[in-house]
Amino acid sequence: MTLVVVLLVVLVVLLVGAFVFVGWRDRERLSSAEDVAAARDAASVQERHAAERHGVQGEVWRRGQAGNG
Repeated sequence: MTLVVVLLVVLVVLLVGAFVFVGWRDRERLSSAEDVAAARDAASVQERHAAERHGVQGEVWRRGQAGNG
């Protein structure tokens, strides 16, 4: 029984150690200039899409208002 408990404790310690190491390694990774450029491009595409959607919704609303009058 003691052997099983010791093995489980060792397994848990190894898993926690691996988790901590991978987290530390990924935090140390530096982002490249390509990552920054890709994020900037994605944000501009998202903003453009939102602006176009907002414009279309405004046109639909104005057409609905013109039909009531």
